[in-house]
Amino acid sequence: MLSVEETLRRVKQVHKDKPFYKHPMWAGLLEGKFSKRQVQEFALQFGIIPLWNQNYHGRLYVHCPDYHWRARIAEVVYEEGTGRIYAGGVPHHRLYLDFGEDIGLTPEQMLGAKYCPEALGFRTYFQDACEGDFIRGVACHMLGAEAQGPGVFARMAETFKRKYDMTDKGVAFWVIHDSADEDHSSVGDELLADFAKTEQQRQLVIDTVKETVDMTMLLYDGIYKSMLAAG
Repeated sequence: MLSVEETLRRVKQVHKDKPFYKHPMWAGLLEGKFSKRQVQEFALQFGIIPLWNQNYHGRLYVHCPDYHWRARIAEVVYEEGTGRIYAGGVPHHRLYLDFGEDIGLTPEQMLGAKYCPEALGFRTYFQDACEGDFIRGVACHMLGAEAQGPGVFARMAETFKRKYDMTDKGVAFWVIHDSADEDHSSVGDELLADFAKTEQQRQLVIDTVKETVDMTMLLYDGIYKSMLAAG
């Protein structure tokens, strides 16, 4: 029998096998290798996630079959929408717009971005996962997409400040998400224990996390190509 503990161990191994921060896009951002124009392109393309999060967290909330757990997911949705848990009352989409403005983009440019095909594909995949089978949605969103490496975004924020003369306000989105995403992914761990009761369901979790990591890598490939073209 595939236990919850073994399922989580395999999920963590998926991330170890393909750590997001080793992708050349993230590695370059951490090291400050890109031009300001290239970072602007990153800000535009990556915005397909934080600027439209209601299409992901919101679907997961609506399709949660248990009212106790809907309350937990509602906390995540509430934080994204209001920022009153981690962000001092600043909604996360506003934090991301602040990031864009600090690197030289207007909110209109951020919200009207022309997304690369890989970003559009990821959006379709992410929305589909969050509004279908609930176990798959939790695995995709909270165990796959939000299981980031602690400390990575905070390091990147320091690079942005040093390399591009960004302000604390401009990098707040990344600093806050170092702790917020860790909390969101821990909710996924608890949901797994409550909902993935069978061998088949737990295998679905592992398969979904693998699929999600592959899709995020595809997203990063597309954004990276767009950044290089913008340089």
